[in-house]
Amino acid sequence: MNVRPLNDRVLLRRLEQEEVVRGGIIIPDTAKEKPQEAEVINVGPGKLDDSGKRVACEVKKGDRVLIGKYSGTDIKIGDEEFVIVREDEILGVIEK
Repeated sequence: MNVRPLNDRVLLRRLEQEEVVRGGIIIPDTAKEKPQEAEVINVGPGKLDDSGKRVACEVKKGDRVLIGKYSGTDIKIGDEEFVIVREDEILGVIEK
C-alpha cells in the first residue's frame, strides 16, 4: 500500500538506535524512548503560500532527518510503523 502525504506533510520511518547495555541491565521495549532519527519515505507536494503558489518541501525521499521525540502522528501500515509529521516539525537533515 502506498501512502501519499498531503500538503507539507512527510511520511517517515523511525530508525532504531543501536542498543548499548551497560552493567547487564536490559531495558524493555516499553521503557525505551522513541528514536529521533528517521528516514523520509514519501513527501507531500508542499504547502500553498499566500498567493496560492505551491512551495515544495525541502526534504526528499531517502533523506535521514531528526525529529522530536513526540512529533507527528504514529500510524501502522501492515506490519510496519511510520510517523507523519509536518515539514516544520523536522529539526534537521543528517548529511554524511
